[in-house]
Amino acid sequence: MDFKHGDWSRRGFVLAAAGSLAGALRAQATPEQDEPTFKAEVKVVNVLATVRDKSGALIGDLTKDDFSLSEDSRPQTIRYFSRQTDLPLTIGLLVDTSMSQVKVLDYERGACFRFIDQILRERTDKVFVSQFDVSVQVRQDLTANRKDLDDALTSVDAPTRNELRTMTGGGGTLLYDAVVRASEDIMSRRQGRKAVFVMTDGVDFGSENTAASAIEAAQKADTLIYSILFADAGYGDGDGRPVLMRMSRETGGGFYIVSKKQTIDQIFEKIEAELRGQYSLGYVSDKRVGISEWRKIGLTSNRPGLTVQARERYWAQR
Repeated sequence: MDFKHGDWSRRGFVLAAAGSLAGALRAQATPEQDEPTFKAEVKVVNVLATVRDKSGALIGDLTKDDFSLSEDSRPQTIRYFSRQTDLPLTIGLLVDTSMSQVKVLDYERGACFRFIDQILRERTDKVFVSQFDVSVQVRQDLTANRKDLDDALTSVDAPTRNELRTMTGGGGTLLYDAVVRASEDIMSRRQGRKAVFVMTDGVDFGSENTAASAIEAAQKADTLIYSILFADAGYGDGDGRPVLMRMSRETGGGFYIVSKKQTIDQIFEKIEAELRGQYSLGYVSDKRVGISEWRKIGLTSNRPGLTVQARERYWAQR
């Protein structure tokens, strides 16, 4: 056959295109090419951090380069970084209503009323209310409705003597159970910034869970624990300070003591400032998740004299 140059060029183009298409179809039909090679899910580890100077003042002008991040002592690259004060908050108010708290319960309840009025943004934030004594009761599930929250706080109260007499199975102050239930049943289903405020003397009596399992539940739910030690000095001998400090430290929250020098309202103001001014960092681990395991997080500031408050580990889920 005698083809003109233009016809041959067009014919060659069509044949080449057809060959490329056939090759592509054969490649798609090959079993190992059914899925892309990057099918593994990219799992971002999120870390919320609060930074203070030596005097305890919050530091809010840091950049990504001011932080160093490691996982199990291996340096990691910070891929995501932000400091936003308007992100949604999910907050749990956990109130100790055992007999050791009877004399301070009105103060706690009143401070919670004022805190909700001050912090809650009905379009973005949500709060739940739970009480714990000989049992754990969620008085109000997550809501942004102030009236519902006020009604729930009004119903938060210590058990009556008749209720105590009818209780079976012992128990008295189910602090650890309350943290586990809040973390697993509520916080684990939420995204973003999450924190529980635990108002208690820190003494647990009767929980099925331990302090360690309460911490693990909060860590798996990416939830900060803010412990507020509020105790009746004339009641009991237990010192719950060490366990409350541990729960707060290991989850990246904070520990506070109500005193004449520091009221519960002032504590709430400090916690709000922390939550609104946290840094959010995200990274993808350099180690593939072969088995589900705990991995240690190390976060420090490159600027001298600054202290970084963040969770100490995370659960790497396969």
